Amino acid sequence: MFTVLIAFGVIALVVPALTPLLGRRVFFVAALAPAAAAVLTLTQTAPALGAGVTERVRWIPQLALDLAFRVDALSWVLALVVTVVGALVLVYCASYFPDDEPGLGRFAGVLTAFAGSMYGLVIADDVIVLFVLWEATTVFSYLLIGHDAMKRASRAAAMQALVVTTAGGLAMLAGLVVISVAAGTTSLSGIIAAPPTGTAVTVSVILVLVGALTKSAIVPFHFWLPAAMAAPTPVSAYLHAAAMVKAGIYLVARLAPAFALLDGWRETITVLGVLGMLVGGYRALRQTDLKLLLAYGTVAQLGFLVLTAGWGVPEIALGGVVLLVAHATFKSTLFLVVGTVDHVSGTRDLWKLSGVGRRLPGLAVVAVLALASMAGIPPLIGFVAKEAVLGGFLEELHGADAGWAWVALVGVTIGSVLTVAYSCRFFWGTFARKSGVAQTEPHALHGLWVVPTVLGVAGLVLGLATPFVAHGFESAATAARHGSGEVGHLALWHGFEPALGISALTLVGGGVLFLLRTRVEAVQHRLAGSPSASANYRRLMRGLDRFATWLTASLQRGSLPYYLTVILSVFVAGALANLVVGGPWAFHIRFADTWGQLPVVVVMAMAAIAVLAAKTRFAAAVLVGVTGYGTAILFLLHGAVDLALTQLVVETVTLIAFVLVLRRLPPRIGTANPSRFRVLRALFAALAGLTLAIVVVVAASARTAEPLWPDLPALTSSFGHGLNVVNVALVDLRGWDTLGELTVVVAAATGVASLIFVRSREDTLPRLRDMPSAVASGDDRADGEPRAWLPTSAAIPTGRSALLDIVVRLLFHGLVVLSVYLLFAGHNSAGGGFAGGLVAGIALAARYLAGGPAELGAAAPIRAGRLLGLGVATAGITAITPMFFGKDALYSEFFEATVPVLGHVEFVTATFFDIGVYLVVVGLVLDVLRSLGAEVDRQRLEDRRVPTADTLEGPA
Repeated sequence: MFTVLIAFGVIALVVPALTPLLGRRVFFVAALAPAAAAVLTLTQTAPALGAGVTERVRWIPQLALDLAFRVDALSWVLALVVTVVGALVLVYCASYFPDDEPGLGRFAGVLTAFAGSMYGLVIADDVIVLFVLWEATTVFSYLLIGHDAMKRASRAAAMQALVVTTAGGLAMLAGLVVISVAAGTTSLSGIIAAPPTGTAVTVSVILVLVGALTKSAIVPFHFWLPAAMAAPTPVSAYLHAAAMVKAGIYLVARLAPAFALLDGWRETITVLGVLGMLVGGYRALRQTDLKLLLAYGTVAQLGFLVLTAGWGVPEIALGGVVLLVAHATFKSTLFLVVGTVDHVSGTRDLWKLSGVGRRLPGLAVVAVLALASMAGIPPLIGFVAKEAVLGGFLEELHGADAGWAWVALVGVTIGSVLTVAYSCRFFWGTFARKSGVAQTEPHALHGLWVVPTVLGVAGLVLGLATPFVAHGFESAATAARHGSGEVGHLALWHGFEPALGISALTLVGGGVLFLLRTRVEAVQHRLAGSPSASANYRRLMRGLDRFATWLTASLQRGSLPYYLTVILSVFVAGALANLVVGGPWAFHIRFADTWGQLPVVVVMAMAAIAVLAAKTRFAAAVLVGVTGYGTAILFLLHGAVDLALTQLVVETVTLIAFVLVLRRLPPRIGTANPSRFRVLRALFAALAGLTLAIVVVVAASARTAEPLWPDLPALTSSFGHGLNVVNVALVDLRGWDTLGELTVVVAAATGVASLIFVRSREDTLPRLRDMPSAVASGDDRADGEPRAWLPTSAAIPTGRSALLDIVVRLLFHGLVVLSVYLLFAGHNSAGGGFAGGLVAGIALAARYLAGGPAELGAAAPIRAGRLLGLGVATAGITAITPMFFGKDALYSEFFEATVPVLGHVEFVTATFFDIGVYLVVVGLVLDVLRSLGAEVDRQRLEDRRVPTADTLEGPA
């Protein structure tokens, strides 16, 4: 099963690449995945209808999460529905779409991926795996509904479906987590076998129901389904008839054996199921678009399905399972019939179609078969399902929930009347001749009839073959019923029973309702102003937009002092409240560890206070830097040489970045917007600082457990084969965190560049040789003559110091060598990729400060983006490579040998990860220098240019 899921993913990735070669025939390749899954499911028939088929693949052992799959009778039925209909719909797409359809390959790949996600969902035996695949179907359905991105309706419908189903999915996730914790397992079969109890479980089950109801478009969440008809018809036939909307029904049926008698379950299922049947059927009777008619009919049928799947009674569960299969056959058939009619006639408006039945009699017969199954006419499979459901509810009239059984029976009866009525309306609107409407002249079908015919005939075959397929349905119903009662025997004919009389009544009532359609439409027209769920959704979204706009305008004022005030206010209020509520606290204060800390702290405090009195931004930046360098000295006094080195170079690079940014700001503080609350801000800052100090002291004094740090040196030595605790922790013990931080660094660098580069994101820095003055400075040398080590004064940009340039060039290579040494030495002594990269960054910054952008370009002839990408790739490859050798990710191999000249050499493969860190840090500094430095220089130069008379008048 896991292999088949992998095949789905591989084919989904391959078909877009094959589309230019195969055109629409690529859908035949895509159909191979669900076809293979269907074949596998058929081979599992015997064990699935018995004890079940299980498969388990290790996923996250630390969390006891496995990729667990199980095919029992219920999932066997759903898997066949998903795979068989999926394969047929993909085959239909090969005739439906033209070769020049925009995004054809992407559509084929996404539809295949959706089929795989749906197949995995119905066989998943772990609630976490189920939820992951559940959300995958949500994402893929969003892409399929919004396939035609040029249409606003498609985009809006896709977003609506995504919002509604994702909101329900989040509620479901919360419920599944609580239920799993209460049950002590994430195994779905384990939870059902031994369901937990309690108030929290009851609330959690309701949350899971919310997720299922939103997914299956049950009232009041039904409005997204009609809107989703903006999708191509094959999407409607698969997702909204046979697959995605069945996910919620499947989950309800799966959980019913465990929770059907839980307080609120049956009541919720009954009320919403009946409402779905009535609302969907009523709305279907007023639709003129055939797809919308079927969409509202689907809402009604889904209400019927959730009612039968959730009651948990054996006989009703049996009818629900049969109805699930019947609905997949007749509704997908009807959607494909609509797609075919629309394809060959150019419209699906029933008031523009006339005489199609005479022109396409075969297609009309297929539609009749599907409509007869939907209306519950023998000998179709839909009739078998409805008879079983009605018989089950009639039996329940004598049970403990007789009142709710009456509500369900009456609701099903009225809903079935509406179903017959809109079935007649569909056939009349699609195939009948209408007076006053021009005769429709459809084009040739070109194979579009094949798949609808197969699905339509399947409903008839399944109905006639009921005695042969009954065992499979009965086994599935056994897995979906509460308790140990017998599910009864499925049959095409039970004789003249009350259920048959109700079926006949619904057929007569639906026929009469259709014949009175003119009066019904008049009544519906007068009631057209009634509230609707879609209108409420739009009001809700507009309200959220307005609230978001107001909140953004209130908080995002563009004022940094305001932002800091809000952040620090929340911090101070929250911290003080916790200190007051959680007290009393013990305080253990040590004045100092060494007397050398005292002068350092005094200098830091004086610098921090002096910042408040600073008149210029540069002075404030330097004073803030003093506190950073003081922190480095404190680290050094504690013996943390590695941290001190890192803090030193970080503070240096940060100070350089500050200086580069300050060039675009007024030199003096408060020039444009002088502060009116300096004293108040100072007092508030003192309060924030005091609060932070108290929190630190309280947190340090409240420690009760033994600290971890005494064990770290031994752990890093034995496990990481290194002596530098900090570096080994970064690249080995917590390498995944570091890899995530590297991606954040890349994202930050990209963000900085996007804010600075307003015209072009080109990463090419100028070179000294490209400067006009370079020609006069010796670039006209003879061939073979070496280039000058330092340009003449004519080549040095104005305002730069030649002495500084010479000093920097003398130090540059030494700093680069030092950075490389820190990189390789960091595993056992002070240094590491981060510190080494920052040292290299300081060297590059010095070159830029001495010689400008051209000097930086000469020192770093590689683009910053490539360094960032290479660094992340190096770290990522190092992380996953051990997995190919049967090891855990980020596993480090240790080598040692005696090498001539070098002596005893030790090497750890984690060094490659550290090299990735080094490259990312260098790339980040280079990116900052090229954006805040070189690009700002270019912008300032452009700002200073004043058009001359020659440039204004042009060439003479």
